[in-house]
Amino acid sequence: MSEELILDAKGIHAWYGSSHILHGVDLHIARGQTVGLLGRNGMGKSTLIRTLLGHVAQRSGEIHFFGVDASNSKPHAVARLGVAYVPEGRGVFPNLSVLENLQMAARVGRDGRCDWPLDRVLATFPRLSERLKNLGAQLSGGEQQMLSIGRALMTHPELMVLDEATEGLAPLIVAEIWRVIGEIRASGIATLIVDRDYRKVLERADQALVLQKGQVVMQGSGAALQGDPALATFLGV
Repeated sequence: MSEELILDAKGIHAWYGSSHILHGVDLHIARGQTVGLLGRNGMGKSTLIRTLLGHVAQRSGEIHFFGVDASNSKPHAVARLGVAYVPEGRGVFPNLSVLENLQMAARVGRDGRCDWPLDRVLATFPRLSERLKNLGAQLSGGEQQMLSIGRALMTHPELMVLDEATEGLAPLIVAEIWRVIGEIRASGIATLIVDRDYRKVLERADQALVLQKGQVVMQGSGAALQGDPALATFLGV
């Protein structure tokens, strides 16, 4: 297995009860690479993410992070390998302050890396620095999303998974989130991005995959998929 691969997943199947959702998906992410995951609603994007991170119990296939077999790992074990997750719905602790939400996640990354300390996170998200004492429940949707991303960065990850990070946000906040995603990429963190704005995803993706009913139906560079007329068939655009 190449040492450059952060994620090497082969033949991934997943089920919810008797419903077979994923059908033999392969996904590979190299160090520093941005990968986009596209498809219409209900095609298996979030299920794939949750399966890779250990949240879906009924699964099969091979999953390796940094060369470590995580095929049967629990979510906390995957996180400790250097993977951060910004979930759909944000997952902010409503009864903790902004500072407490950030501090509870803080730890040294793989090989002792500490590229995203608190001061850098707050400099990246000035709104959070103005609301350190506010509870998570008192923040707007956009501020909660900033907090969720900031909290993930406090783990100093080598791979960040972003599931619908801009969903339901005002245009100005959406632009801010994409700016920060650009900073994250520039800092060398690999990213796996799911977002409804497929154009924005493909503009930033080194590689992209399109899911249809739990199977990969298109894959290639972001630029190649942007110019492929077949894309509209699978995204309904």
